[in-house]
Amino acid sequence: MKKCLVCGSELLKEPLLDFNNMPESAQNIPNEEEIKQDKGIRLKLYQCKGCGLVQFDCKPVDYYRDVIRSGGFSSTMVELRKSQYRHLIESYHLENKKFIEVGCGQGEFLSVLTEFPVDAYGVEHKHDLVEIARKRGLNVSEAFVENKNTVIENGPFDVFLSFNFLEHQPDPNGMLQGIYENLKEDGMGLITVPSLEYILEYNGYYELIRDHLVYYTFDTLQFVLEKNGFEVLEQEMVNRDTLSVIVRKKQKIDVSKIKESYDVVCKEINDYVDALKKQGKKVAIWGASHQGFTLAATAKLTKKIEYIIDSAPFKQGKYAPASHIPIISPADALLHSVDAIIIMAPGYTDEIAAIIKRDFGQGTEIAVMKAKNLQMYEDIKQ
Repeated sequence: MKKCLVCGSELLKEPLLDFNNMPESAQNIPNEEEIKQDKGIRLKLYQCKGCGLVQFDCKPVDYYRDVIRSGGFSSTMVELRKSQYRHLIESYHLENKKFIEVGCGQGEFLSVLTEFPVDAYGVEHKHDLVEIARKRGLNVSEAFVENKNTVIENGPFDVFLSFNFLEHQPDPNGMLQGIYENLKEDGMGLITVPSLEYILEYNGYYELIRDHLVYYTFDTLQFVLEKNGFEVLEQEMVNRDTLSVIVRKKQKIDVSKIKESYDVVCKEINDYVDALKKQGKKVAIWGASHQGFTLAATAKLTKKIEYIIDSAPFKQGKYAPASHIPIISPADALLHSVDAIIIMAPGYTDEIAAIIKRDFGQGTEIAVMKAKNLQMYEDIKQ
């Protein structure tokens, strides 16, 4: 069963297009001798059932790791790159940052980048191209970003660049994960790929070639980028037929306040329970909820709490996960009275407090977990 190169879902059973006598590649151009063996091939274009990505179902060309550009030094492309670099650097304040072009060829676009106030690096797989780039004074290492274990020399980097390279890759996820791992936490990127929208708009079947295994739209490009840890900040069509997007590594959620809350809550609840225990008083929890279970376990209250009260019959007679504190009914709790009850049932606090006051007596102390603090119920109501 044919699988999507990005999401792994099945491809639609029938191909979108089925062409015969297509060129085997765009770069392995036969000479007079080789033309005798050269034959056209059959190419089938499919769409993924899951993410919608359009792709060929064939093996990649043998040089998919290499970046071979025939128009890299054209004035059109040079001016486009200058414009893109200028916008990226000025808009996101990337002066003096470290840039890496992934798949830099012989340094056509990397040499343009050196005109800007950044540290420019490149990585290229093809040895001959690396040598040419180095002779031009460019800082280029010989490697291919295969997967998340690939380590690029001189990293980590602040910004990556990838120009019309991702569409060649049989493992787009692997390349993007490799790039991700070689970027700093706030790393950014500029990436371009040929546009499927352009092909569809002009019905340009002649734009299809085996070299390009994948044909991205803005939506499917965003999908693969987000799948591999990036968020799209900007997107536009450039040079009529190319998708261009600016991305940033997804920011890690700041959980420092939650960790702080964990420390505070555990201390407060233990201080409260320990103080009561020293006075010879007994303490219970009301609420066999996930909140109650988590607090009892993480605060290590197993030997400090008499029981957990809960009105749900299916929970009664069982034990709280991890802490193993017994769960009993309100009626049973009346037979084994305690001096204080901590309510751990958000949304039902007032209802439970009213039951305690009515059935357990005014002398029963009531504490409540509210936000990240343990508070006395009477203080809350004032």
